[in-house]
Amino acid sequence: MRFGIIGTNWITDHFIKAASAHPEFSLGAVYSRTMEKAKMFAEKYQIKHVYTNLEEMFQSGNIDAVYIASPNKFHAEQSILAMKNRIHVLCEKPAVTSVQEMDEVIQTAKTYNTMFMEAMKSTVTPTFLNLKKHLDEIAPIRRFVFHYNQYSSRYDKYKEGIIENAFKPELGNGSKMDLGVYCLAPIVHLVGEPKSIVKNHYYLSTGADGQGSMILHYDNFEAVVMYSKITDSFFPSEIQGEKGVIEIDKISDPKKVVIKYRNGEIKDLTVEHKFETMYYEVEEFINCVKNDKIESDINSHERTKQVVKLLTM
Repeated sequence: MRFGIIGTNWITDHFIKAASAHPEFSLGAVYSRTMEKAKMFAEKYQIKHVYTNLEEMFQSGNIDAVYIASPNKFHAEQSILAMKNRIHVLCEKPAVTSVQEMDEVIQTAKTYNTMFMEAMKSTVTPTFLNLKKHLDEIAPIRRFVFHYNQYSSRYDKYKEGIIENAFKPELGNGSKMDLGVYCLAPIVHLVGEPKSIVKNHYYLSTGADGQGSMILHYDNFEAVVMYSKITDSFFPSEIQGEKGVIEIDKISDPKKVVIKYRNGEIKDLTVEHKFETMYYEVEEFINCVKNDKIESDINSHERTKQVVKLLTM
């Protein structure tokens, strides 16, 4: 499957490295706003076709699908344009910046019978899918404590007065959109939407949230979510139940997951990841396209919409 690339940044480098392990993945074209950046990226990965016009790339016949890793603000517009040209879309998280945008994306996928999937890597990994199968072993569930706190390499520049995209809310960026999404998505995948929420945010001078927290209320349990781009944390995430605790090493990239039962027993739910984490989103996406689907059963349109709803509350 020939992929076009939108977004020539570090996350795209990780994506290409992981995706290249898939036998059906290939690079067909790259888009950038400037020809200089497009050519530099194309040379790096030996990509034959370069574009500074999106519609030209979508209509070129050189790609079957597109991986979108542009600033969040542009995800919906670029995804919709791709699908209207019958190009399947794998879009970085968060897929969009509003529920209305997600509704438009879903409708476009249906109208043009074209695949759209949010590239939420953690929820399609073997270890997370195995966790989901064993969730009831600590039931009844009483609390989720999921967090992603990572001091941004761009925060030091911010404090020097240099504002980069990571702290520009006009591009749809901020700690909740960029990091909180990794906490909210697995909760929605495991237990669905909450009944209500309480939230708290610390806003920087640009209007971007530097850190924040949310408490999601369900009928018989709660989910506590914390995220930050201005502090670090190295504690694991947890799912607490009356029979034990499920400990997750890193919620954004779960590789080591264990159940610690109240009687002292420990059960390892870890499944060996034979590939880089982002490989599994590519595998899921390609399989969906091959089976003429317009959405994934795992990273489904509805789950993505539910997460977007929480991100924008």
